[in-house]
Amino acid sequence: MKLDPFVTQIIIATDFDYFTMNDVRSPYFILKNDISLKPVDARRNIYAELLKLVKKGWLTKVKPSGKGFTRFIKTKEFNESTLQKKCKKKSSTTIPIIKRSLLIEKLNHYKTELLLNLGESEAYKELYTEFPELENDIQPHYTKARDNNTRILGKKKPLNTYLNRVDD
Repeated sequence: MKLDPFVTQIIIATDFDYFTMNDVRSPYFILKNDISLKPVDARRNIYAELLKLVKKGWLTKVKPSGKGFTRFIKTKEFNESTLQKKCKKKSSTTIPIIKRSLLIEKLNHYKTELLLNLGESEAYKELYTEFPELENDIQPHYTKARDNNTRILGKKKPLNTYLNRVDD
């Protein structure tokens, strides 16, 4: 049985159980790192891979009684070492891959927040240039926006440092 190495890396994490297809899809996009990959194609591929494991008896498919997502549960037959051997692309550690994807999401959130705050700072600067008489009203807002930039950079730096260290 040939399996997608990225799906394998995600599901063999020991703390990854009782999951939906969408729980696999988010880290899959990060691991795959392919901007041309369409969400529909990724969903089909992941679902097909999960069904292979259901057929093999390593996962159980649990359908919700009402609304909700189908979940997959690892069975007693689930064999992490066999999956790792079948995986073309081995990884020295699989648990950090999932955590890495969460760290990247967090880093992207900080980047977005930083861009918003930079835009806000620039807008206050422009207002001050156009209307110097509003300096007393604008200055506290400008200072707060700059302080937020510094705070966000402080949160972003450790994530960058860790992710760069892990990539080396």
